[in-house]
Amino acid sequence: MKCAVDLHMHSCLSPCGDMDMTPNNMANMAKIKGLDMIACADHNTARQLPAIKRVADEIGLALLPAIELNTREEVHMLAYFRTVEEALDFSDFIYDHLPPVKNKPSVFGQQAIMNEDDEITGEIEKLLINALDLSIDDLAEELKKRGALAVPAHINRGSTGILNALGFLPPGVPFSAIEVKVGFPLPHKGMPNLKHLHSSDAHYLEDIFEATEFLELPECTPDGFFEYILSK
Repeated sequence: MKCAVDLHMHSCLSPCGDMDMTPNNMANMAKIKGLDMIACADHNTARQLPAIKRVADEIGLALLPAIELNTREEVHMLAYFRTVEEALDFSDFIYDHLPPVKNKPSVFGQQAIMNEDDEITGEIEKLLINALDLSIDDLAEELKKRGALAVPAHINRGSTGILNALGFLPPGVPFSAIEVKVGFPLPHKGMPNLKHLHSSDAHYLEDIFEATEFLELPECTPDGFFEYILSK
């Protein structure tokens, strides 16, 4: 089935995410824009996913659980999971690999955890945008072991895209796909035979995609997405 998707956006739990990126606002804006599936991929945490999942379920929107990881090399990599519980378990694992640097909301922005009514229920103490002490290889292998997907984020954009940071996609790393930013150059040579994903990386409600990006999935669910990505 043809599914309109936006598989990379940030909630107000990411310090760089706008405070209007609440569970209700994100899910309902995606629905208004005609999307069938979204992924909230906050920096180095999955703690906003339970609330977004509850809202998404109520309005008939599929949620693909995700985290945007910042590797030791300062490369951004998306992690996709089949369930919120799996994402939360991985989130707990990587939190211990963040440096012990506290967030300063006045400098970096608030890191607000919300419930399904958009009420703030807590904040994360460590600064989430810091790099983990785990490498690209470490994280990709750990995700593979857990049955999750490792996808380098916006590989051709910004200093945290893997092509700008390293100059190449390291061979032998178990990547499942690559996220490519439309409108930015992409090398024609040396690219692996992996599926390409195009997403908004929205930090503001207005930047969430309209129904312009489609995937042909067996079903519009996380399992359907996994089947699509893992098929040859």
